[in-house]
Amino acid sequence: MQEQEQEQPKLKDLLEFPCSFAFKVMGENKPELADRIVEVIQKTIPGDYVPTSKPSSKGTYTAVSVTVNATNVEQIETLYKELGAIDIVRVVL
Repeated sequence: MQEQEQEQPKLKDLLEFPCSFAFKVMGENKPELADRIVEVIQKTIPGDYVPTSKPSSKGTYTAVSVTVNATNVEQIETLYKELGAIDIVRVVL
């Protein structure tokens, strides 16, 4: 007897739009990191963003957090892809 695989809930099923959505982006510790992240977000969801940055303990990486007001799931999916494409970004959470 095979067990049925439970399907993971999709992002669009977990969120109600519009909503606030926080992105945490880990990247190389470079002064332009936060500006480049905000620049990418502005193209998809224009707004006034105030990112917060926290360097890693060794100072090699920086975590940048930015909260956006998304109106649909496509905006969030686009931002995951575009933020991850920045050459100095390592991880997008």
